Amino acid sequence: MKSVHLIGVAGTGMGAFAGLLKSAGYDVRGSDEGVYPPMSDKLKDWGIEVRTPYAPENLDPAPDLVVVGNVVRKDNVEAVAMRDRHLHHASFPHALGDLFLSKRHSVVVAGTHGKTTTSTLVAWTLLAAGRDPGFLIGGVPAGSGHGMGESFRLGAPGPLSPFVVEGDEYDTAYFDKGPKFLHYAPKSLLCTSLEYDHADIYPNVGAIIARFAEVMSLVPSSEEGGHIVLWADEPNLKKARNEAAVTARITTYAERADPGAASANVTATDVVENESGISFTVVVDGVERGHLSLPLSGRHGLLNALGAFAVLSQHTGGLGLSTAEIAAGFATFPGVKRRLEIRGEQDGVVVVDDFAHHPTAVRVTLEGARRRWPGRPLWALFEPRSATSCRKVFQDDYARAFDAADKVLLAPPGRNLDPDIALDVPQLVADLRARGKDAEAYGSIDELVLVVRASAPRGMGGAVLLCMSNGAFGGIHTRLLDGLRP
Repeated sequence: MKSVHLIGVAGTGMGAFAGLLKSAGYDVRGSDEGVYPPMSDKLKDWGIEVRTPYAPENLDPAPDLVVVGNVVRKDNVEAVAMRDRHLHHASFPHALGDLFLSKRHSVVVAGTHGKTTTSTLVAWTLLAAGRDPGFLIGGVPAGSGHGMGESFRLGAPGPLSPFVVEGDEYDTAYFDKGPKFLHYAPKSLLCTSLEYDHADIYPNVGAIIARFAEVMSLVPSSEEGGHIVLWADEPNLKKARNEAAVTARITTYAERADPGAASANVTATDVVENESGISFTVVVDGVERGHLSLPLSGRHGLLNALGAFAVLSQHTGGLGLSTAEIAAGFATFPGVKRRLEIRGEQDGVVVVDDFAHHPTAVRVTLEGARRRWPGRPLWALFEPRSATSCRKVFQDDYARAFDAADKVLLAPPGRNLDPDIALDVPQLVADLRARGKDAEAYGSIDELVLVVRASAPRGMGGAVLLCMSNGAFGGIHTRLLDGLRP
């Protein structure tokens, strides 16, 4: 196989996969309905031809493989032509698993929260330690270093070479409604959390638990180097573990040892958090292993670090880093774009970007921001945009998620749904006010920006504007910074 065509190439994951294929020596091209920066620029830099809009002739000459993105519908004109011409095709997860992960020690990071930060931290630390990992992740470090300037890397081939990938439980393609991570053949599996999400795919949390049980069952036995790392305090992960046919070695982690319960294998003590990040002493099976520090914030940042440590320190598949190697990698980790990423400061006002959209992610992100910027007005600017956040399934949870904010400003939902299932924004505002929050909803992002420009506290100790969305939020970060110029 030499030539590959990707339908839906301009998506974040598909674009990165195209770059990975190109670096592996394949002749790569793709198509999409619209191609915009920054992905259009990246594809051009990688030497990948992009054909737009979708059309049957984009498949000429016939490629050896067509990779179909999960945003592509069955009636897409290229998908129809692909089937009519009987072209060999596969989903993005299937192709990734078959062409790359099956030949390496796949390190899969799964969970409702923390996948991007934790997988990026694992890949960064492996590079800092002089290993030659491959990776395909959903984020890019906020700073450059160790040759990690993109969200993908080919790395060394072979079963003792780690390849780090995010394990998403979202569906795979229009012809494969199973979760993506079932294609990733994990040798090391880290599960950070498990809550109800993807309300457009799963009817309840039990359906997600069953899928996590499936992926746990795929991990090889401990004799074959299989390793599963679980957050010990997540009851749904415990349920998945009990449902799974697990033969791999299991390591658990938690933020601290709980005297009233069985202790996790990896815990932390002497935890200190400030504007520089988190520092702590890592404890493995009751024995202090050393001091670690990294620029993450909040309880979830500490848990991500502990999970990464548990994976990296296990001697399997080219891993087995020493505590000193892990500490060196953690210390230089610059964080991940769109995870409490400071986009700029004007007239004492800090504009921060974060991907949070699930109510748990909103809550812990705000709590982390409160610790990072103590004493400053913390304004939460939230755009409900994902398939789950636009639904009322978490109506009550969102009312509690903003407790750490001083002011809550809600943008209009990013999806038009039936009122019977849609998030009730006026009710959310009323519930937030009942909890003592200064809350308001706006009819447009333009209106929200104007209000913030006019009223955000400035000067010494000015407001921290935490913008949360799983989308672009209408370019709000640049617009705020431009409007706040003194």
